[in-house]
Amino acid sequence: MIDGFVLGIGGLLVLLALIAVRVPIAYTMILVGAAGIMIQTRPMILFNQLKDLAYAQFSNYDLSVLPMFILMGGLAARTGLSRDLFRAANAWLGRLRGGVAMAALVGCAGFGALCGSSTATASTMGQVALPELKRYRFADSLATGTIAAGGTLGILIPPSVVLIVYAITVEANIVTMFAAALIPGILALILFMVTVAVYVRLVPGSGPEGTAVSREELVSASVGVIPVFIIFAIVIGGIYAGIYNPTPAAAIGVVLVALYGIVRAKLGWRAFVDALLDTARFTGMIYLILFGAELLKIFMARAGVPQAAATFLQTSGLGPYEILTLVIIAFLILGCLMDSLSMVILAIPFFWPVISGLDFGLGPNELKIWFGIIILVVVELGLITPPVGLNVFIINSLAKDVPMRQTFKGVMPFFASEIVRVVLLVAFPTISLLLPRLLAG
Repeated sequence: MIDGFVLGIGGLLVLLALIAVRVPIAYTMILVGAAGIMIQTRPMILFNQLKDLAYAQFSNYDLSVLPMFILMGGLAARTGLSRDLFRAANAWLGRLRGGVAMAALVGCAGFGALCGSSTATASTMGQVALPELKRYRFADSLATGTIAAGGTLGILIPPSVVLIVYAITVEANIVTMFAAALIPGILALILFMVTVAVYVRLVPGSGPEGTAVSREELVSASVGVIPVFIIFAIVIGGIYAGIYNPTPAAAIGVVLVALYGIVRAKLGWRAFVDALLDTARFTGMIYLILFGAELLKIFMARAGVPQAAATFLQTSGLGPYEILTLVIIAFLILGCLMDSLSMVILAIPFFWPVISGLDFGLGPNELKIWFGIIILVVVELGLITPPVGLNVFIINSLAKDVPMRQTFKGVMPFFASEIVRVVLLVAFPTISLLLPRLLAG
């Protein structure tokens, strides 16, 4: 009989090897988890577990919020909301040097607040903003790097699919996580805009002088974005005010975005069906990853790997913040191998037991919140970090004339600003915990 711990470590090595050769993460976790359980016990025990494992997991009411917010984002991408956001932001910021790039970042933040997906934000805003950035003769590296980095705002600014999955994984309150993410999300937008302002001044020829729009265009663009603010206020404001929980809020958001598209004559039947199909595909992918993660978690728990890792780190003599730094580095490395959602689903069950046993001067619930926000910021970095850099690949597919190395060069200043944000969030937990504390009274 193979020792359980040795079997678990072997399973982890196989898992990483399969991920490295680009086997889909869901199939990788299902394969390793199922094989490990069968070796540990007997095949019939695994089959008995499979009878009700999927139902028990997917009947969780909290998971019902995912397809609703995904559908809301899919409809938003097809109704011209992104164009309205960019137009309004450009009307206000375009007069500044580098202002069009700043407007693209504001547009990314606004669209991310409606769709909750980083890749959807990068793809949609890329189609809207890249032509404008090129028209104003921004450097290719800055133009593509801005959109790739701006897309990451969709992970943290509520509602965020990855944020919801994290909350479900560690059994945190979704509304509280939404509140915790708001200030760090706004901080990211501010730091990104400062990065653009500094970049265009330090790098000659990277960005043009700003051009002010007419008064009529400023008023028209501002009025055009009012429906977006109304939708956000009803959906997210209603959640924060305690009027409804996230699932009905997302359903309301779907209806409002659909009505907006119909009134503006931008949402036809074909587009609506496409949004439904995309929602089904993306939701199915998430659920399959969650199912694979549950199998892997059962295997690893029986092998004692998470418990051994927690015990080892907690008795290593390292301080809490030193261990947290190691966890952050581990997530940065994982971000070079897999997408953000898979990273959270796979890694959180291993690292959360370690962090939960450390003393950071916070209660259990506040620790979940603070750690989650830090990790989601680190996960954002994975979207613009070589060699995967999923957002970089998306932008490269939209700007085929720009070499990928130029886009990676363009995201590096934003990467540096994200490191600054991680340091601030670690050093000052109040940044993440201020709103949850206010909501709790």
